[in-house]
Amino acid sequence: MVILGVILLIIGLIANISILTTIGLILAIVGLILNLVPMGGSRRRVF
Repeated sequence: MVILGVILLIIGLIANISILTTIGLILAIVGLILNLVPMGGSRRRVF
């Protein structure tokens, strides 16, 4: 998702298409957040 966002961001900047730039930026940010935040309570409990 991050790579797709960066590709769309670059294409949008080169071709001067604002909607591609916006979608690429949103996809890149959401992809980074999903990669950094653990999903589903994946905390490891050590006793």
